[in-house]
Amino acid sequence: MGRIETDICVIGAGSGGLSVAAGAVQMGARVVLIEAGEMGGDCLNAGCVPSKALIAAAKAAEAQRRGFRGIAGVEPAVDFGAVKDHVRAVIAAIAPVDSQERFEGLGCTVIRAFARFTGPREVQAGDATIRARRFVIATGSRPFVPQVQGIDTVPYLTNETIFDLRERPRHLIVIGGGPIGVEMAQAHRRLGCEVTVIEAAHVLGREDPELAAVVVQALRHEGIALVEGQPVVRLAGEEGAVEVTLGDGQQLRGTHLLMAVGRRVALDGMNLEAAGIAYTPRGVTVDARLRSTNRRVYAVGDAAGGPQFTHVAGWHAGIVIRQAVLGLPARADPRAIPRATYTDPELAQVGLTEAEARATHGDALTVLRASFAHNDRAQSEGRTTGLLKVMVVKGRPVGAGIVGPQAGELIGLWALAISARLKMSAIAGMIAPYPTLGEVSKRAAGAYFSPKLFENLGLKRVVGFIQRWVP
Repeated sequence: MGRIETDICVIGAGSGGLSVAAGAVQMGARVVLIEAGEMGGDCLNAGCVPSKALIAAAKAAEAQRRGFRGIAGVEPAVDFGAVKDHVRAVIAAIAPVDSQERFEGLGCTVIRAFARFTGPREVQAGDATIRARRFVIATGSRPFVPQVQGIDTVPYLTNETIFDLRERPRHLIVIGGGPIGVEMAQAHRRLGCEVTVIEAAHVLGREDPELAAVVVQALRHEGIALVEGQPVVRLAGEEGAVEVTLGDGQQLRGTHLLMAVGRRVALDGMNLEAAGIAYTPRGVTVDARLRSTNRRVYAVGDAAGGPQFTHVAGWHAGIVIRQAVLGLPARADPRAIPRATYTDPELAQVGLTEAEARATHGDALTVLRASFAHNDRAQSEGRTTGLLKVMVVKGRPVGAGIVGPQAGELIGLWALAISARLKMSAIAGMIAPYPTLGEVSKRAAGAYFSPKLFENLGLKRVVGFIQRWVP
């Protein structure tokens, strides 16, 4: 392709890179988009989309198994290969939105090759040299595989390969008790697999312990074996027969092994030094504007070293577009980034957890709780397990956590409240349709004002006066 001059060169066609490219080119900028792998990145091909499709199938199986009051449960007949066909069909349905053809139709120059910096303003990709006014590194991340003894000889799965598995594992051992690990554990258990999860610390250990405990109890109730506080020290075996040795000498045997211990940023081989771009194992070193040590280069999503969520990559893209395309100031403020774990019950958080809020605000903190057991919609659907916690300081929420049905949907209101710095009175005054799960948020907000209204002796005297003397 020779030499290409452009306004913006985006490296990586995942969520963040595609959002930058689409926005910039439609606003009139010249854009080159470089992708060495699959268009759509990890989220479409091996992450969010296939995992949620698998979880949906597993949820349908569990609904048959549980039945309902007056409706007998039956053991579902699971065709594991057909479930994977569903996963592939969902990916195929979404893929055209992220395709090379679509982005070329928008006006982007799409290059399917690996990008390597050759200087502060140039990259080499295949037989093309691209010189740009601005670069955006959006290369995402890859599964992290720890160097445990035996890892080089024992077959294992990651999120990049497990969705290609068409034969149902008899016994899946999951190493890692974070969101990816527990989501895959529950989905496979519901699809008929025996499942063991091994976590060196605590399952969902980065979440609020009170909320995480509800999910852990649900996982155990469904028959998932959870081994906590034990590191993996050795692996052995072959395909269909793997053995895991723990720090205390305990040995666990299964048929398949899934590595879900985290992710590492994909920056290898990019020759960032040639462009004066500083980086660490966590990602590109960026400031609050997402600009690297080379003022012409930005990083977004996982590559920027922050929270590894697709929605963060999309948010980062908007911040970069405002600067690189429109010339407007913009900064990344991470206070209102929500996260969700799509187990059943779901677990979601935005802002500070209770422990974080207490450490930051001390005695100024008020913690509110509202149980799904007191929500009429949850009662009618028989899904009363869970609660909402809201951390409030000076009348404004600084954090919220939800464990329960549709927690990932419900957390959005609190993300808005925190980002817009709304007062609790705005939530309490909201009119929510009845009966909905969303009323749990209004109930929590109302609980903030209850002591001020119902335990206020001065207010009671005023009300008494009004009732006696005002006609």
